[in-house]
Amino acid sequence: MSLLPEGFADLEPLAERWALATETERNRHRLTSPMSEIQALYDTLLPRMEAVLNYLGQFPLDNLSEDAKRLFHLALSLAEVATAVENYKQPSVVDGYDSTRLEFCHDRAD
Repeated sequence: MSLLPEGFADLEPLAERWALATETERNRHRLTSPMSEIQALYDTLLPRMEAVLNYLGQFPLDNLSEDAKRLFHLALSLAEVATAVENYKQPSVVDGYDSTRLEFCHDRAD
């Protein structure tokens, strides 16, 4: 059984680890992942984002199929790691607020 919609099979290995439903899960995963894994997510997913967004744009966000939800969560993981790759070159924020202390009021899986 495929985790992602048809046309995104190349992203399946990433989805297994990075298609996390909540901001808290994505943040914790970024903080505990080696930079090589974060960079691999970034390098693989960034060139596919136009296709990802075009696919997801066909549906209302509150009515996504399970495989489309995983694709959406994978895209959110790219947003989570982008600053680590582009600015900090490490999983955590340099001289910044400890993000593990954040409490997300609307952090829910649906």
